Order: sequence, then C-alpha cells, then structure tokens
Amino acid sequence: MAEASVTAYLRFPGVPPAGTRLCALHEIPAAGTKGFVFGEDVQRFELFLVYREGRLGAFVNDCPHAHTPLDVIQDQFLNLEKSLLLCATHGALFRIDDGRCVYGPCKGKALTPVPVHIKDGVIFIGQGGMNG
Repeated sequence: MAEASVTAYLRFPGVPPAGTRLCALHEIPAAGTKGFVFGEDVQRFELFLVYREGRLGAFVNDCPHAHTPLDVIQDQFLNLEKSLLLCATHGALFRIDDGRCVYGPCKGKALTPVPVHIKDGVIFIGQGGMNG
C-alpha cells in the first residue's frame, strides 16, 4: 500500500490517535462489519471494520461520491451476498480488499483505508491495514 493511502485518513477531522482501542476481534462476525463513531458535529469521525476470510480491514465511513456514510442500518456495510461493500445511499459497490468502487456513481474512486492492527485479540487504530 502506498504511503499516501496509509495516511490519507488523517485528513478527516476528529480522527482518533493511533493506538485507540476499537473492539475485540471476536465482536465482529466472521464475515461481517462493525462501525465506530468518534466525536460529534464537525469533529465527528466514522470508520468501519470488515472481517472476511480471516482478514481484517478498516475504512473511513465516507462514500467518495457524496461524502455520506455508507451504512443506513448500523454495522451493515456489505451487499446481500457479503461479497462487496455497499453504499446504501447511492448503491455504489466497493471491493473489500482495497475499497475500490466497481459499480455506481463513484466507479474508479476508492474508500479511504484506515490502518489497524490486532494485539492480544483486540483491534487498535495504527499502522498495518489488512491483517491476516
């Protein structure tokens, strides 16, 4: 992953510092997602975790088309087949592994990754990106 993409999430207001605890790994379904909100108003920062096939990733909860959150229902970021990430606002579909839009109004653009790491079964914000 290029350095610019590893740190791009830092341009959003309200980003919690590296080392911030998110949750225990077992709190995410084996093929599921979980969202998090930090701060409020103009300092509100949202991110979500996606766990699939033993791999963990995280993205800023911000559609590159209209800058709206992807989820309408809390923690629901996947399409029905659980094969792609879904923006519920506009129907855009994104690849899970890299967040690139493959269908919809922002095709070719990508979600902003957030580096995360796992330590002793707990997920933290920090360097790493996808973990296996």
